[in-house]
Amino acid sequence: MGDYAYDWALVDVETSGLVARRDRVLSVAVITIGPDGEQTGEFSTLLNPGCDPGPVEVHGLTVERLQGAPTFGQVAGRLGAMLQDRVLVAHNAQFDYDFLAYEFARARMWLPVSQRLCTLALNRQVDPPTDDMKLGTLAAHYGVSQQRAHDALDDTRVLAGVLRASLREAARLDLPLPLVACPPRAESQFTPKPPKTPCAYRNPGRLTPGGPLQQGMKVAITGETAYARAELVGRAVAAGLNMMTSVSRHTSVLVTNEPAADSTKARRALAEGVPVVDEQTFLRLLADVRPGTAHEATAVRVAPVTEPEAEQIRPVEPVSTTTSVVPAPEASALPTASPCVPVPAPRQSEHLVDTLDKPLAGRRVLVLGGVHADAAAARIRVVQLGGSAAINLSASVTDVVLLPGAEGDRRMRRITALQLPVHDLHWLASPAPMGDQNAVVLRPQEPHVMPRGGVIDLPMPNGGPAPEWYVTAGWAPQADCEIDVVAFLLDEDEQVAHDEDFIFYGAPESPAGTARLLIGGPAEQTIALDLASLPPATRKIVVAAAIDGATTFGTVGAIQIGAAPGSSGAPLARATLDAATTERTMLLVEIYRRGPLWRLRAVGQGYDHGLDALARGYGVDIAG
Repeated sequence: MGDYAYDWALVDVETSGLVARRDRVLSVAVITIGPDGEQTGEFSTLLNPGCDPGPVEVHGLTVERLQGAPTFGQVAGRLGAMLQDRVLVAHNAQFDYDFLAYEFARARMWLPVSQRLCTLALNRQVDPPTDDMKLGTLAAHYGVSQQRAHDALDDTRVLAGVLRASLREAARLDLPLPLVACPPRAESQFTPKPPKTPCAYRNPGRLTPGGPLQQGMKVAITGETAYARAELVGRAVAAGLNMMTSVSRHTSVLVTNEPAADSTKARRALAEGVPVVDEQTFLRLLADVRPGTAHEATAVRVAPVTEPEAEQIRPVEPVSTTTSVVPAPEASALPTASPCVPVPAPRQSEHLVDTLDKPLAGRRVLVLGGVHADAAAARIRVVQLGGSAAINLSASVTDVVLLPGAEGDRRMRRITALQLPVHDLHWLASPAPMGDQNAVVLRPQEPHVMPRGGVIDLPMPNGGPAPEWYVTAGWAPQADCEIDVVAFLLDEDEQVAHDEDFIFYGAPESPAGTARLLIGGPAEQTIALDLASLPPATRKIVVAAAIDGATTFGTVGAIQIGAAPGSSGAPLARATLDAATTERTMLLVEIYRRGPLWRLRAVGQGYDHGLDALARGYGVDIAG
């Protein structure tokens, strides 16, 4: 299929759990397909993991069935030969890739894969009108027969049909494939450290002269100590103190035997006016730590989510984006935020159409051409009229608005071939209803469209396990820069409790696995959040994006955000965020506790400074 002609290795694994560094592969299947689309090989086997097989009710693989099966190490050579020099394909490919990488590492071998393709990410680009993106749902949509779900070989055969159909759709839309480069893994980089016990108490503030320590106080240590550092930290944690790896204006006290030391922590303590005590004083204070105020946990089971009930996704009144979106600890030290593209205030005003008059409801509009400010204003107008602003061509696009210069866009040829309705800017003043001849198949429930500053409650089931929430950021493919999506897990002071609460490409998973960075392609990255398992001290998660290099978000254009329950869920909420012209970092969304609920706010605030300054603002200890 032209640009899509590769040697493919389609893979599916059944596993004893969901954590690749801990759980094991129970069965594996591989189907190889040549550039002509014809199958060239097939292999599947059960595996004896030497451990409990986990959720038998899901995969049906009991200890008895796995007895006598080979170990992974006994089949690793054959698997490696089938994967060598091919693009690994899987549905939610990072899951299968990570499990295989750890299994190959246990067998003292490298996983011989240099590129992978995720059919889930590919279909997020295609955007078919399905209720979700599960393999079975896509199979039904594309007319692929499925015999036994959660059977590795049958799932791989289904995957082959879904891949062929997805590639046909990608070719029809002229979409670039979301191929992900897979360099050799450095296990020390990807293996998280053991989780730190989270502090159960709120920060009561700074230590007063002559006063006692109180549970929840944030304590940092610098310089040489008479007692081993690990012993000091252990005793302090046992007393209920919150031991930090860096100093900020929220630090309660710095412990050091060298007050004049020229360390980063000492300099920062001096600049912020943080109290300083020596080791002996700290040990004396540890003998009488006063009780603190415990964090309030957030309930994780609220209103049930059912497909027909759109009201379960309840939009909350938008709030001003000047509230709680600037990193509080170092706001004065950071460069001033650039002026953003003018947008209407998030609250209802005379400039917005009446909420009952949404002529673009259910429609997805792609804006092409124009300078950044004009394109951003057009996308904002689309949202005002009840529509969803697209950033790339997909199967769900219903209309295209052309601004000056759009005729040179490479997508115009495909738009013409697809006979999509094309309009000029004046159409947004009073768009006509969509005629039957231009109707497209819509999902039973379209995502809730969020304006910049908009807020929604995240629904959780009132029975069964709470889902992970997947916040996916996507953008137009870039040829000359890379964009990194990151997350900060913050406490009530809007500071990380420790550096491991900063999730980025170099540390893609929190120690407890509650937050993970997933790479779906060169123009898509996801932060997966297990909100039910976050400690009560985590009050907010900030998801941001940063550009590596001199390119700015004004050149990149809009960032599209989708929030979905589960890795294969269709987005329940979507926002299209336009930064201004000069930003290199951008706050995308905040997920925060509000009473018994978790809420999500679309932020869209950009800054001229780089990721290092943003991370320092949230208390991450970055050298230099």
